[in-house]
Amino acid sequence: MLNELKQIAIADYDYPLPDDRIARHPMAERDHSKLLMLQGEKMEEHSFFDLPKLLPADAMLVFNDTRVIHARLLFRKPTGSTIEIFCLEPHQMALSEAFEQRARCVWNCLVGNNKRWREATIERELDVNGQACTLVARRLEAAGSSWVVEFAWTGGASFAEVIEQAGVIPLPPYLGREAEADDNTRYQTVYARNEGSVAAPTAGLHFTPTVLHALELKGIPTEYITLHVGAGTFKPVSSPTIGEHEMHAELVELSASNLQHIIENTPKRKIVAVGTTTVRTLESVYWFGCKLLQDATLPSMHIDQWDPYREDLPAPSLQEAYAAVLRWMERQGSSTLRGTTQLMIAPGYRYRVVQALITNFHQPKSTLLLLVSALIGDRWRDLYHYALQHDFRFLSYGDSCLLMP
Repeated sequence: MLNELKQIAIADYDYPLPDDRIARHPMAERDHSKLLMLQGEKMEEHSFFDLPKLLPADAMLVFNDTRVIHARLLFRKPTGSTIEIFCLEPHQMALSEAFEQRARCVWNCLVGNNKRWREATIERELDVNGQACTLVARRLEAAGSSWVVEFAWTGGASFAEVIEQAGVIPLPPYLGREAEADDNTRYQTVYARNEGSVAAPTAGLHFTPTVLHALELKGIPTEYITLHVGAGTFKPVSSPTIGEHEMHAELVELSASNLQHIIENTPKRKIVAVGTTTVRTLESVYWFGCKLLQDATLPSMHIDQWDPYREDLPAPSLQEAYAAVLRWMERQGSSTLRGTTQLMIAPGYRYRVVQALITNFHQPKSTLLLLVSALIGDRWRDLYHYALQHDFRFLSYGDSCLLMP
C-alpha cells in the first residue's frame, strides 16, 4: 500500500483557482461566510451561522486552540534597508519555556534580505508595557534554509511580551499584502489561547461566541486541543509524486482530560474536527497509541509521515489506542501530552478518529487537499467545482465547508 501511495501524482489534485477568488480580507462578520455542506451525495449551500442546526445531535466538536504569534520581526538598518526575521520555533528549548524567557532566547528563523545583514548584530528600540526595551538579534549559524538567531533584550519583559510588541502577524504569502490592524484580531480564532503558531487554523476563524453558544444549547460537547501550525503549512508539493515530499514537523499538545473525554464520548458520538490541524492532531495521537502498544518504552511522541502505512503496527480501536497513551502519560507522571507530528494523510488513508470535518477551501496541489480527498474521495472535485461556480471565497479568509461522508 505504501509504495502505491507514494506514487500518487500531485498533478491529479490540481484545479484552476482564479486570483480574484482568493479572499484577501475577512468577511465583516465571521459567521456570515458561506458554508457548503456535503452529506453523503447531497450538497447544500448555507451560511456558517447555520452550522449548529446542520450538525447531527450526536456530534462532538474538537477545536485547535493555538494562537498565532507576531512572528515577523522587522529591523530597519541605518542605511534604510529592512531585515525581516521570521521566528519559526525555539532552538533546543520548549515553546512555553522560550516565551517565558526574560533576557535571552534562541530561535530557528527565516531571514529576509539576509545578504544585507553584514553586522554582528542588529537592534531596534521598543516600548513594552510602558518600559523602554532594546531588542538585539545575532545570527549564530545556518540551519538548512533557515538560521539560528539569538535574541537578547533589556527591560525584563518576557519574550512573549516582546514579540507581541515587536512583531507583525504573519499573513499567508498568497494574500499578497501586508498585515493591517484588523488582522491582529481577525487572523485569530475567538478561542485562541496557546501561543505558538505562525499561521492560523483557518477553519476556526468562522466561529463566533453566538455560534459556540448555539452549539452548547444543542448539547454538542466541545474539546480544545493544540497543534502549533508551522510555516511549512504553506510549502507546496513541488515533487511530481507525494512520496518525494517531506512533511514539516509540528508541535501538538493535549491534556489527559482531552483524551479521556474522547474515549468516553466516541462510542455514542461522531468526532467532528474543526480544521485539518485538528484532524492531524487527533489521528497522530491514535498512531502514537499504536506505537506504544508495540513498544511501551518509547521516550516521547513523534509521528513520521509514513507511520500510518506501516504493516507492522497494530490497528486497535480508538479507545484502545488512546488508553495506551493515557497509561504512558501516567507512567511519565504527566497530565499533558506534548509531541511532534509529520503525519501525511493522503488518499488510501483510513481515518481512525475523525468522522466529519469543517474546513476551508485549500490551495491546488496541497497536502491539505490530499487530506480532504482521503475523507471524501473524488467528490472533492464536485465540491470545489460547485464552490467556483457559485462565488465562494477561497483559502485562509475564504468560505468553509462541512464534510460528512
